Amino acid sequence: METALAKTPEKRQVFFLAILFLLWENGSEAISYSVPEETENGYLVAHLAKDLGFRVGELASRGARIHHRGNKDLLQLDVETGNLLLKEKPDREALCGETEPCVLHFQIILENPVQFFQTDLQLTDINDHSPEFPDTEMLLKIQESAQPGTVFPLKAAQDPDIGSNAVQNYTVSPNLHFHVVTHSRSDGRKYPELVLDRALDREEQPELTLILTALDGGAPPKSGTTTVRIEVVDINDNAPQFVQSLYAVEIPENSPLNALVVTVSARDLDAGIHGNVAYSLFQGAGGSQPFVIDEITGEVRLKGALDFEATPYYNMEIVATDSGGLSGKCTVAVQVLDVNDNAPKLTISSLTSSIPENAPEAVVAVFSVSDPDSGDDGRMVCSIQNELPFLLKPTFENYYTLVAEGPLDREKRGEYNITIIVSDLGTPRLTTQHTITVQVMDINDNAPAFTQTSYTLFVHENNSPALHIGTITATDSDSGSNAHITYSLLLPQDPQLNLAALVSINADNGQLYALRALDYEALQAFEFHVGATDGGSPALSSQALVRVVVMDDNDNAPFVLYPMQNASVPCTELLPRVAEPGYLVTKVVAVDSDSGQNAWLSFQLLKATEPGLFSVWAHNGEVRTTRLLSERDVPKHRLVLLVKDNGDPPRSASVTLHVLLVDGFSQPYLPLPEVARDPAHEEDALTLYLVIALASVSSLFLLCVLLFVGVRLCRRARAASLGGYSVPEGHFPGHLVDVRGMGTLSQTYQYDVCLMGNSSETSEFNFLKPVLPSSVDQRSGKEIEGNSTLQNSFEFHH
Repeated sequence: METALAKTPEKRQVFFLAILFLLWENGSEAISYSVPEETENGYLVAHLAKDLGFRVGELASRGARIHHRGNKDLLQLDVETGNLLLKEKPDREALCGETEPCVLHFQIILENPVQFFQTDLQLTDINDHSPEFPDTEMLLKIQESAQPGTVFPLKAAQDPDIGSNAVQNYTVSPNLHFHVVTHSRSDGRKYPELVLDRALDREEQPELTLILTALDGGAPPKSGTTTVRIEVVDINDNAPQFVQSLYAVEIPENSPLNALVVTVSARDLDAGIHGNVAYSLFQGAGGSQPFVIDEITGEVRLKGALDFEATPYYNMEIVATDSGGLSGKCTVAVQVLDVNDNAPKLTISSLTSSIPENAPEAVVAVFSVSDPDSGDDGRMVCSIQNELPFLLKPTFENYYTLVAEGPLDREKRGEYNITIIVSDLGTPRLTTQHTITVQVMDINDNAPAFTQTSYTLFVHENNSPALHIGTITATDSDSGSNAHITYSLLLPQDPQLNLAALVSINADNGQLYALRALDYEALQAFEFHVGATDGGSPALSSQALVRVVVMDDNDNAPFVLYPMQNASVPCTELLPRVAEPGYLVTKVVAVDSDSGQNAWLSFQLLKATEPGLFSVWAHNGEVRTTRLLSERDVPKHRLVLLVKDNGDPPRSASVTLHVLLVDGFSQPYLPLPEVARDPAHEEDALTLYLVIALASVSSLFLLCVLLFVGVRLCRRARAASLGGYSVPEGHFPGHLVDVRGMGTLSQTYQYDVCLMGNSSETSEFNFLKPVLPSSVDQRSGKEIEGNSTLQNSFEFHH
């Protein structure tokens, strides 16, 4: 029987050619053992491990087992000792029937690696059966006219034993008329014939009874007997004769019951009742046969099912007997034709239901196929689905190994349903299918993958502690513990960033929490990496960048830089009375540490001593006059301004300005008339105004200090010239200091300072009322004193 394996575009097929079997036969001969039948179970057949060249215990480590290939389970293998034992008592006749020699084929299969050994067990026959005739009595009708030497066929005894243990000889009980002769058929079986030694006389003895004995060749021999009863009839001198001595016919094994097999025909030359012929099955080899014959017509028909695999041919003898007892005999040889009535059989010897995904050429199954049909009906084709990553590899004598074509990937496919299809080449083709489910076991070959390479999270400042600010998600295409992901915070690259005090992460679900309230003004954003590690061995990991952006809240009120509100002396701004409408009095400068619209500031005038005189620009804080000043306007003004941001809710701060109206500003210090402004240069102009104002105030203050020192020196000199006072060192001039439009006052004032000697005593400093304004002769440039009594306006007494 051959098996072919082929691979077509639709399916992969593996043909196991006969030449491969012949090569294997030459390379590995079968190990043969012989055991007599009926040997008791437990009988030691052989030391198999020694015969195969293995050490004791090696068979167990390699998973040795016996495959019987449909034979009865007769043998058992002790893998620990290597002994091959009989499992039960063998009966050669039941196992092999008439087949000689009786050889049972077994396979020894080893794993790790896969290895096969052919083992043959021959059962030798013993004489355990006695010959047995099919009938306890045989009836012969013999004409009295029969001549000495006439031969009469007898039914042979059946003995299931073979060889010398089968029937070897026949004997008949002593008598005066007959003896028995033993003959051999072509197949070696013995059959008896009764020979007439002395003529019969029906009048003397109408009936004879003989004992026919069959002896086999065993030691000691066994025997069987039957009774031969002979009736002597009147003369009938012509025996029936068949047209053919041998009928050879062929019949398919799937023929229906009662199908005509053959029609035999015999003729008898006698007339009358002695010419009537009756047909009967005389005897067939092998005992009971599935045929029946019509005794009148001679038609042989099928009465039972045929099975080519059980009995491929039949031999039977047909007897034609006339009414006078004469008979003729012919042989019918029936050849059973095989039809494809047996589907291939698949036997799994080894099966692995799960394999690791990275194992190359992993063995999934070891199996064998068989088909008891013959010819093309017994040739087989074995295949699997073409799209699967598996291969069928032939080993020997219809054994195959199903292996993975290469490393598998569980993430692409975790389960395979492999259908092994075995078809014969008969007509029609018969097919057997067997499906194997293979699970691909996962290994940790995939690192966790984040859904994003980087995450940006936004959180408002002043958040509550333990606030959930976002979730970092990673996936792992592995399964089980290999896909269990643990999240962790990685050390930041910036050593000054105390990440552990800012955020924490849930190791199980990747949720991020802010541990404390964040302050936008202190920390606007920070970055760190989050790691994701799976539970495999070895563990695989990946990381993603997380950027946390702190969003500003309106938590800071505006802060006024100018004028300073915490100074000990309120800030006073001077406003000349001749100022034009729109004159810049001052500019309120404020900042807000928030950002965005929370830092957009607007200015508003809340209170004013003279409503309508001043206005504030809402966007830059400039305080300007709205109209010309008049004599009715009070000299001192108090303004309250509100600085407000654009947050929600808005925050604000207030600032108080003191404005003093003056008449003495010289023209160079007055601003030019207001002209149309370019909004783009508004900030530059404001800065320029501030610088000019600061420079003017500083210069004016320095000039006043110098004039004050000069006045003191003049007063000392004047006191010394009067003689009534003791002045310390030097001359103090006696003229008054005249300030005209050069300072911050609006009119001329005179002060008289008197310094008294004797600096060792307690000094007294008196501020007197100002003297009347002095008149100045514009033509001569001389000063005319208004009141001579107030020459000494300031006195120091000791």
